[in-house]
Amino acid sequence: MPVWMRAAGIGGSILAVIALVIVLLKSLIAFVGFLTFAFKIIIVLVFVAVIVGVGFLVLKGISEKRRSKN
Repeated sequence: MPVWMRAAGIGGSILAVIALVIVLLKSLIAFVGFLTFAFKIIIVLVFVAVIVGVGFLVLKGISEKRRSKN
């Protein structure tokens, strides 16, 4: 086997490994971005649930106060 074919084989292997590492890092960054987005959505939904729960308790307290007066 000629020397230039060995060099091209090693160079090609190194380039393939570098390309695979770049693709892996890109997919990891995308996955972390997705997890961050999902975490933000969960935080917003919990906040909305707390606000709705507090509003429900306030309205329930107001209606019980009216019933006790009557």
